[in-house]
Amino acid sequence: MTKRDYYEVLGVGREATEEEIKRAYRKLALKYHPDKNPGDKEAEEKFKELGEAYEVLSDQQKRATYDRFGHAAFGPGSGAGAGGQYPGGGFHDPFEIFRDVFGGGGGVFDDFFEQAFGGGAGSRRSRGGAQGGNDLRYDLEIDLEEAARGIEKEITFNKLDTCLECHGRGASDGSQAETCPTCHGQGQVAHSRGFFTVASACPRCNGAGQIVTNPCKRCGGEGRMHHRTKLKVRIPAGIEDGSRLRSSGNGEAGVRGGPAGDLYVVVHVHEHDIFTRHGDDLLCEVPIDFPTAALGGEIEVPTLNGAARLKIPTGTQSGTLFRLRGKGMPNVHGHGHGDQHVHVMVEVPTRLSHAQREKLDEFAALPNNDSYPQLKSFLDKAKRFFGGK
Repeated sequence: MTKRDYYEVLGVGREATEEEIKRAYRKLALKYHPDKNPGDKEAEEKFKELGEAYEVLSDQQKRATYDRFGHAAFGPGSGAGAGGQYPGGGFHDPFEIFRDVFGGGGGVFDDFFEQAFGGGAGSRRSRGGAQGGNDLRYDLEIDLEEAARGIEKEITFNKLDTCLECHGRGASDGSQAETCPTCHGQGQVAHSRGFFTVASACPRCNGAGQIVTNPCKRCGGEGRMHHRTKLKVRIPAGIEDGSRLRSSGNGEAGVRGGPAGDLYVVVHVHEHDIFTRHGDDLLCEVPIDFPTAALGGEIEVPTLNGAARLKIPTGTQSGTLFRLRGKGMPNVHGHGHGDQHVHVMVEVPTRLSHAQREKLDEFAALPNNDSYPQLKSFLDKAKRFFGGK
């Protein structure tokens, strides 16, 4: 049977980049994987075909040879065969591509693989196979002032911690854990899945590699119990809303000596009554009265470090923005402070006394040719719009 073009197999053009070839292979390998299509011979053949195509096109030297000579370059006697004919080859292992994409074995790759192909998930395991504890999340709410100066907070939460009775061994005093006869102490058992052998946690010992014949009565042999835990967390100055802090090893304890998980503290900064934050800068709106805007003067504005004096020039318009340098939030990485921007809004009085009204009437009757340049400009534009001269 005539082989299909390798670029056609992966659904990419001949000018495709290495990354595009990698993404195409990953997507199709998931679609046609034997575990996803049990008993489907057509899917199995396509999966083999994908591995063969990717093995060639993912290698720059092989790809250049293929582009020049096609399938003939990898035929019998060529010395550079693809698929089962390539020395030391066989079709490409799709696990390798996932490790490349997700940053090496373990971590995100393990979680992705376990969810995609049916393995266990949710807790880490040590190299010896012992089941580790889960990571925990704690949501901590603080004020903007606390975020600005940095603060140490004591948090309290419940978690599975080492049993105080057996000190995490899971066995009663004087008794010893025995090697699990099912996994022979490895903590894992192998299962054949299509073309691959996949290791999963031993169902008898739950990945610990040992079984307890005389379990601790307090924890039931698990080596951990629920405890109320207190922990001090240092919040750095300048931290932003939604930031996540990791406290290594302060998550749940592992089963019978397995590694502890981590605690992730997610910081939520409350909205402030006066300030709005934009990165390291702060914005506040300050109302001023008409005489101050018209005649100029000085006003007092709030900052995170107390009141500051701000000079208002004569004829300040509503909406004018002023900047107070260095009065914003500290940078969380120690790179100085942001600025505070003051947005002044001219407030028109809603109630006038008789004397105030008389004075305003006198003011309005005075010539004001150059007093309102924005109003004059607008009226000139409106006049031209309506056909005036």
